[in-house]
Amino acid sequence: MTEIPEHLLKRAQAAREKAAAESDAPAEASAGGSRIPDHLLERSKAARAGGEGAVAVAEKAAAVVASAPAGSVPVGAGPGGHTQRLLTVVKSGSIQETKAAPVDKVHTWPHLLAVEFVAALACTAFLFVFSWVVNAPLLHAADFNKTPNPSKAPWYFLGLQELLTMFHPMIAGVTLPGMGLVALILAPYVDRNTSNKPEDRKWMTSMMTLFLMFWAVLVIIGSFFRGPGFNFVFPWRDGIFFEL
Repeated sequence: MTEIPEHLLKRAQAAREKAAAESDAPAEASAGGSRIPDHLLERSKAARAGGEGAVAVAEKAAAVVASAPAGSVPVGAGPGGHTQRLLTVVKSGSIQETKAAPVDKVHTWPHLLAVEFVAALACTAFLFVFSWVVNAPLLHAADFNKTPNPSKAPWYFLGLQELLTMFHPMIAGVTLPGMGLVALILAPYVDRNTSNKPEDRKWMTSMMTLFLMFWAVLVIIGSFFRGPGFNFVFPWRDGIFFEL
């Protein structure tokens, strides 16, 4: 059975005490200012005195019980056969709020895809204008009898070429790039934070910053600090051996 909260019990007790106080008042006063009708006050007094009103109430309750089938609970009876029932008890805080809480998420279409489409158009327009204004640095046909010195990869591969000068090709070309790819695959499972704010993603922000700085340093060294024979040079003294 549901436990009745303490505040409801106190409220019911106060109501009973108030009703008892009003029923004990003189009939004249009740007729002048009480809200309880006279016949209800008379029936209450008779019930307490064991008069005819109590007998009538008892007979009525007995009739209700007798009218029920044998071995069953009377119609309208509550738990244990009681004829007085509590309709419901609403606990504080059990009522849910109908107002939805605001969220910082939007639908992929049209919000995200519209922005990405505009960004793609802007990049395409920039590349078109840039290729129109700046000629591509195309050289003469390759001659296997004459290799340019230094022979450098495109700038986006110079970091990898710089690693080849420091480590074995198996380490620089397979192991280190493979470890980087595995780290990228495992990153969403290591950091499960769903926040988009940089201050809430300090660990991932630090890792990405270190990776970009590491690769940027390798590209800069391979572009400006490597000369003939891919030897280390100072660009302000020996010149720049780099072509876009």
